Amino acid sequence: MSLFGSCQIIFVCEITVTNNLTISLCGEAKQSMTEDQFPQAFKKREQVHLGDEWPDFVNAHLQPSPVSIRINPYKAAHEALKPSIPWTQYGCYLTDRPSFTLDPTFHAGKYYVQEASSMFLEQAFTQATNGAMRLNVLDLCAAPGGKSTHLLSLMDQNSLLVSNEVIQSRSAILSENLQKWGHSNVVVTNNDPRDFQRLPGFFDVIVVDAPCSGEGLFRKDPDAVKEWSEDAVALCSKRQRRILSDVWPALKTGGILIYSTCTYNSQENEENLKWLQQEYGVESIPLILNKEWEIITVKDNSFTGYRFFPHRVQGEGFFLTALRKTDHQGEGKLNSRTSFTQASKKIKDQLSEWTSDSDQKTFIIRNDRIQFFPESKGREIESLVKNLRVVSAGTYIATVKHDKLIPEHSFGLSLSLHRDFFRTFSLEKEEALQYLRKDAISLPLDQKGFALVTFENIPLGWVNVLDSRINNLYPSEWRIRMR
Repeated sequence: MSLFGSCQIIFVCEITVTNNLTISLCGEAKQSMTEDQFPQAFKKREQVHLGDEWPDFVNAHLQPSPVSIRINPYKAAHEALKPSIPWTQYGCYLTDRPSFTLDPTFHAGKYYVQEASSMFLEQAFTQATNGAMRLNVLDLCAAPGGKSTHLLSLMDQNSLLVSNEVIQSRSAILSENLQKWGHSNVVVTNNDPRDFQRLPGFFDVIVVDAPCSGEGLFRKDPDAVKEWSEDAVALCSKRQRRILSDVWPALKTGGILIYSTCTYNSQENEENLKWLQQEYGVESIPLILNKEWEIITVKDNSFTGYRFFPHRVQGEGFFLTALRKTDHQGEGKLNSRTSFTQASKKIKDQLSEWTSDSDQKTFIIRNDRIQFFPESKGREIESLVKNLRVVSAGTYIATVKHDKLIPEHSFGLSLSLHRDFFRTFSLEKEEALQYLRKDAISLPLDQKGFALVTFENIPLGWVNVLDSRINNLYPSEWRIRMR
């Protein structure tokens, strides 16, 4: 049985594209609910909790959910759409909901569609850590990738992110979205939280966006309302504690735990923090907030948390707290050298022309595929490979075939791509959509070989120009079918 059993696997509202369709994990944006649709036990509890604010809370659920995106600062540095979500430098509200599937820049990793409240992670991470340090960061419940892509935009490029998803099918979606974001300092894993006990004291920061009862998603997800019960809340609280307990040894002494849920009740939030304090050595990290944000500061004993209500903020329900580990944690030792098979000098010399920062990368070859990652994190990545089920590590750059290097799709989206080295074709929107559908496209045949195709100056992927045709190299499993 899955660790999460019958507890709803609901993450902070994110939208991704997989299997060629736009999938909303939190329901359709147009749906709203009436007061009579709230579960009676939930309604009774929140009426007491909110008091005079209850009518405003109900009214917020009659309104459409806000639509928001978070831009990729490395691919949208000159984006005309200015950030408008106050607790993040990268988030923007949209006035309506476009068809993201039919926007080629979405598939190129220019932005991520994400619920605004969950972007508060930025405040916790930047205020609780030194962003200039080379950190090991774990996003434990990461799919489909909203928090992981956000963390990559905040971390130093020589830090390492381990982005984990316990459900195998969702780990593939996670890997796809991270490849689109373009960073090489990330490892995607598919492991149960207890597996990370094999890496004692490995992480400087652990983010646990815990599966929860989903009360904060009632406006967006009718199924969350139907499946809610007091028993489900109790079950989720119990399993959240198990997740925290299982992963706790992997956090080093002085390390930071960022815990969040998309639910309001104290059982899954404050009560879990009290339990954590009783079982382990932790101290709360207060964050500095702007009062105009209308985020509720929750003080319970020595803990401080932050709760979002949809009638106060332009977003969904959310809870977050940041903690520091104070109890002693032994740390495992890393090997002094890695045992990865290094790419040959001939291949490295060729790839140095492909990449813009090859002197800072380690190039390894496995099963005729070459991948790279930050040179400073090679020992850590080898430890991950030996102890966990790794889906992907770093960026695949090329496949070796008959002494020829064939560029990998993930490298076409990489921030390390030296674009001036490759022939580039700029596509119009309909041509770009044809490419993303993996349809045939027409391009000049005067110069043979691999070429990069772009839309609005952002790479989409590769084509191979042959004598009489163009081979569309977009991954079949990523292609879109919407017309």
